[in-house]
Amino acid sequence: MLTTETPSAHHTELDLYPIHQLIEVLIDDQLTAIDAVRAAATQISAAVMQALPRIMEGGRLIYVGAGTSGRLGVLDSVELFPTFSWPNNRAIGLLAGGHPAMFTAIEGAEDDVTQGAADLFALTVQKNDVVLLLAASGATPYVMGALETARACGALTIGFANNVDAPVTIKADVGITLDTGNEIISGSTRLKAGTSQKIALNTFSSALMIKLNKVYGNLMVDLKPTNAKLLRRAISLTMFATGCDEASAITTLEQCDQHVKTAVVALLNQSSVANAQERLAHSNGSVRQALNQNA
Repeated sequence: MLTTETPSAHHTELDLYPIHQLIEVLIDDQLTAIDAVRAAATQISAAVMQALPRIMEGGRLIYVGAGTSGRLGVLDSVELFPTFSWPNNRAIGLLAGGHPAMFTAIEGAEDDVTQGAADLFALTVQKNDVVLLLAASGATPYVMGALETARACGALTIGFANNVDAPVTIKADVGITLDTGNEIISGSTRLKAGTSQKIALNTFSSALMIKLNKVYGNLMVDLKPTNAKLLRRAISLTMFATGCDEASAITTLEQCDQHVKTAVVALLNQSSVANAQERLAHSNGSVRQALNQNA
């Protein structure tokens, strides 16, 4: 039996706990997820290092999973656009059962190895694409079908699993094992196994975006202000990065379509927006390099 499916020897009378104790043990059990991701830091680093050159050559991030794992992949993919202005067509989430499975459990979808292969094949996968394959068990048929197709197409494959020596981590180019052990509610991998996958995906994609010059210092300067909250954030980030007043931030952002990077370079260099855009283009989007260029 898989470790994630084996009943835990702890808290065997969980249903008898008073609410305050129940809350405490459920929270404490999640700490295992952090330890599991920390133990996989070397593998996550390897995944970023191997993914970076492919993404720089125009590759896509493609997330594949079923159930909780698949939904977490979709979540990471859709949040890259507002956070880092990463194009939606370069961050794709494949979920067993399709769009309806995001909201309703689709029985049997995860067991269809052929559909996993077909869904990935339909994306016309190329060698520069990076395919992230998520399975708590490490052997979900839908995910394994996608893995075989990705390998056949020459894409970089990164497998995430919560069981040691899982097929998805063994067969992928980079295997990331998040050994979270038994679940406090036996077999419910939406708990700490899911938490560990969320942390690992956040870590992977954030590190990748930082290395793609989407961050200046620790500031999210390449966000896409798609709503009032993010617009306010763009103004605040510009003010924080440059020390300018609110009026200057607003005026400069309006001149560059609310692009924080451009506004920061223009304000710090006391240059025009056009000059800032040219500097960023010549520095592959790096704010630091754009600021250090000769005028």
